[in-house]
Amino acid sequence: MTVTLADVENRNALGARLVQGMYDALTAANADPAVRVVVLTNEGSTFCAGANLKERQKQGNDTTGGAGFVDLLRAIQASPTPVIGRIAGHVVGGGNGLAAVLDISIADERVKFGFTEVRLGVAPAIISVVCLPKMRRGEAMEAFLRGNRFPASKAAELGLISRAVPGAELDAAIAEVVSDLKKGGPTALGVAKQLVYAVPTKEQTDAFAWTADLSAELFGSEEAAEGMAAFLGKRKPPWAGDDD
Repeated sequence: MTVTLADVENRNALGARLVQGMYDALTAANADPAVRVVVLTNEGSTFCAGANLKERQKQGNDTTGGAGFVDLLRAIQASPTPVIGRIAGHVVGGGNGLAAVLDISIADERVKFGFTEVRLGVAPAIISVVCLPKMRRGEAMEAFLRGNRFPASKAAELGLISRAVPGAELDAAIAEVVSDLKKGGPTALGVAKQLVYAVPTKEQTDAFAWTADLSAELFGSEEAAEGMAAFLGKRKPPWAGDDD
């Protein structure tokens, strides 16, 4: 499934409709076994401009009704369906959180990123929860405090995105990732995501105990039986399908 941010007039700012649309699309993807990967991309010159300031001024602190940005970030992390980013526009403020929370994200090297919140008199509070685990403290401090723009290559160095590529190579890079993900077992992919988030939060003894149980469960699953039989039989597993 391809999900395209298309509120070009508002530079794909995180308004209520845009956030709800992403949340609903992800919910639909997870409910459809035929959807193996979600690709999030954009129309226009901006991938995401962060908070919709027009809405914020009208609503104040009222965040009731529908899925909020925190709900969306949590849903992306919890999604068993991989969510990858095709970032073809600039990323500002809260947009950095959206880019960072994606499982794999690749940006056009011409794209600029920036934690510009401090220049508006606010701070990158909510997105720090998903950005800081990917960044070294000193680099995060500089980026948060300066509020300056930096190239996609720097965003990759900071760990916010997976990598930056020339614009002409963006679609090929995304296609390669999608092809690889389709070769993984659907359940296995979801568990692999779970490991990345859960293991670092556990004490080592608990982590080994939890992962041992999880590994035993996986090896005893129908998906693993199919996968190992396909490997030993030198054929594709049933979920791999044909190469596109």
